Amino acid sequence: MRRRPSTVDDADALLVRRTAARVGIWITIAVSVLVIAVLVAAFAFVLNRVPLGSLLNPQLHEEKVYVGGLDILVGGLVIGGFAVLLAGTLGLLATRRAVAPLVDALRRQRRFVADASHELRTPLAILDARLQVMQRSMAASDPHFATVEELRVDSRNLIAVVTDLLGSIEVSPSDHPVMPLAVVEAVDAAVDAMQLLGRDHGVAVVATDVPADVSVAMPRIALHRALVALVDNAIKHSPPGESVTIVTRATRSRVAIAVVDHGTGIRGIEPERVFDRFARSSEAIDGGGNARTGFGIGLSLVHDTVGRLGGATEVTDTGPGGTTITMRLPRARA
Repeated sequence: MRRRPSTVDDADALLVRRTAARVGIWITIAVSVLVIAVLVAAFAFVLNRVPLGSLLNPQLHEEKVYVGGLDILVGGLVIGGFAVLLAGTLGLLATRRAVAPLVDALRRQRRFVADASHELRTPLAILDARLQVMQRSMAASDPHFATVEELRVDSRNLIAVVTDLLGSIEVSPSDHPVMPLAVVEAVDAAVDAMQLLGRDHGVAVVATDVPADVSVAMPRIALHRALVALVDNAIKHSPPGESVTIVTRATRSRVAIAVVDHGTGIRGIEPERVFDRFARSSEAIDGGGNARTGFGIGLSLVHDTVGRLGGATEVTDTGPGGTTITMRLPRARA
């Protein structure tokens, strides 16, 4: 029995069709420009041989049949229009045929993310429930009470990340409005979450003064995950004794959050390629092989998440003195 396409499958197919249409339109424009250039050259040649007044005069036109200027112009228009139509049709057919395999690739990718997320939600929920039971059985004066509370916060964050991964398989952004999120809260949470990891590597994690009135239109867990991934990457490329700094700047419409490290810079790969999946710099302090960030996926997820929510991520500076990666997000209206 043939499987009925799901909504996500239909969305993937629609995305591919739109991509094919855009590529086809660009091919049509390119061919049209070429055809128009040929027509302009033909018109210029004819008008150089025959004055425009004589060309449009029916009597004189009959006397100049051997030139065939008007016939050339009319024929050129007909042939040019047909060539443009043919080029557009062929372009659309060729591009749609070329990108058709992307449909299956997108379906497989989204199905894997959905399956993995669903499989992770249950054990994480059980873990959170057991931590809750443990916390309730402990007295507030217990020296381990605060640690268990932190573990519960981490488990809830993991559950939120898995939920966000499920939402990330949507091709288009959600139609539900996103509540404004104060950037200072997200930055402080990321610093608190990453200070322990930074301490293990001998790297300090700090944030400059963040404007209290700056908010972004982005889900809390999505921004938290993006900041943690950027700081994690910066710690990985920072030598002991240095620091990782989060700098926030805002304009009327955008908010720029930059994560600055003081490592050796991006080596062995073009800076714009660090957001490609499985792309890694060859100069990581730990050799690029730790289990947390050594597989070249974290920055790619950040780039995809921020882009899906109307923002952009880029390497704004890199060199022997360090690297700066900046997220530019839409500023939420008050």
